[in-house]
Amino acid sequence: MTKTYGLWIDGSWRIPARGHYPVINPATEQPVGHAPDAAPAEVAAAVEAARTALPLWSRTDPRERAAVLDRAAALLTGRAPELVPLLQAETGATLRLTSRMQLPTAVDRFRRYARGAVEPATVPLAPHPVGATPLAPGGLIGAAAVRRPIGVVACITSYNFPLVNLVGKAAPALAMGNTVVAKPAPQDPLACLELGPILKEAGLPDGAFNVVTGSGPDAGAALVAHPDTDLVSFTGSTAVGKRIAETAGRSMKRTLMELGGKGAAIVLRDADDTVLRSAVAGVGSVWSFHSGQICTAPTRVLVHRSLYERVVTDLRDYAESLTIGDPVDNSTIVGPLISAAQRDRVEGHVAGAREQGARIATGGHRPDLKPGFYAPPTLITDADPAMTVAQEEIFGPVVVALPFDDEDEAVRIANGTPYGLYDYVFSADTGRAWALAARLRSGNVGINTVQRHPETPFGGFKDSGVGRDGGSFGLHAYSELQSVVWTS
Repeated sequence: MTKTYGLWIDGSWRIPARGHYPVINPATEQPVGHAPDAAPAEVAAAVEAARTALPLWSRTDPRERAAVLDRAAALLTGRAPELVPLLQAETGATLRLTSRMQLPTAVDRFRRYARGAVEPATVPLAPHPVGATPLAPGGLIGAAAVRRPIGVVACITSYNFPLVNLVGKAAPALAMGNTVVAKPAPQDPLACLELGPILKEAGLPDGAFNVVTGSGPDAGAALVAHPDTDLVSFTGSTAVGKRIAETAGRSMKRTLMELGGKGAAIVLRDADDTVLRSAVAGVGSVWSFHSGQICTAPTRVLVHRSLYERVVTDLRDYAESLTIGDPVDNSTIVGPLISAAQRDRVEGHVAGAREQGARIATGGHRPDLKPGFYAPPTLITDADPAMTVAQEEIFGPVVVALPFDDEDEAVRIANGTPYGLYDYVFSADTGRAWALAARLRSGNVGINTVQRHPETPFGGFKDSGVGRDGGSFGLHAYSELQSVVWTS
């Protein structure tokens, strides 16, 4: 039996005036459940609820905010037996990935920002002697910089890690005393809707967290445009991010945007066997980790010409060793893409590369698997860095391998896209890799690893976004600085 959801507004379910739309399992092509299709008036009601709840929640003792987030983590853990299958079904992620990284990471983020709620929000400044002026008498002037809640935060999230992404926004926002209206991606919003009752049970006041969903862009557009929304936190495509920025700019709304990426993994000439194995495994994560549906993926591998053929061969062998199929089968490594439209988009990029003269070293043809929206691990060689496939984010299991002759050329190629989210350097000399990282126009650089550190500031240069979150930087992102000055 599939479940039909309401909108979560002001602490209760609301039947949507426009009705519902089906959320489709990418592996079975059957409905997982039915999500509400919010009208602009219902989005406005959610914002009004958040605005009404703001005075109480913003003045709540930080220790109580921390307790609410801790209880939410415990409740989310207790709901794992039902939420993990739901997340797996609506995202199409493998069961291994869902059980280890979709729900547990969301729990970890609640716990992290429970601790964050009680981090010091005041930065004392040294007293400063100031002489008398026509403005005021002189004296020893004291001051402090204090982080204050921004207000009502609109959290608009992506489809690849729906619950993780939403909690990564809502938890620091709530920790800082803001209230939230969430608008998950239309493809897989069901687990995000389940978060509403969980936070209410955890003790969050009604209206402090609301969830609206929609099959198209109307709900998100209404949320961004609403005059009582103070910050828009968005994860998604650069094209949508630019439209949000245009709308937000008209009313000087704050924005926090983590947008597209076209990560470059640079393999330097000095890479030894150990480093090369790390590089191949890291680049191979484009295929083996959620079918390449991750913005930080190293979808371009830039290899010194002396190592190029070896790396291409190793990557081809790696890709061809991966099992594609049913994501609930524990032997499956590569599951489906989120939708038929996304599968078609990936296939279009591969076909375009072939037409432009690139070579498909492996993959490139739709697997004979039905039902499901599958695309195979694909490696493209003999491409020019200016080709579309080497410039645009594909968001699928596709890697482009490009040779270079020296570090200057590698840097030019790496920096030669509109994006700058996450790059990687593989070298036997980590000092050399560190120096090269300084030349990359990227918000994040991994050296000999694709692993992330949860406390680092996360965000992008150029078209990859605005602002930073993660760790304590997430608390900064969801607060405004207020200077308080007094006479000693």
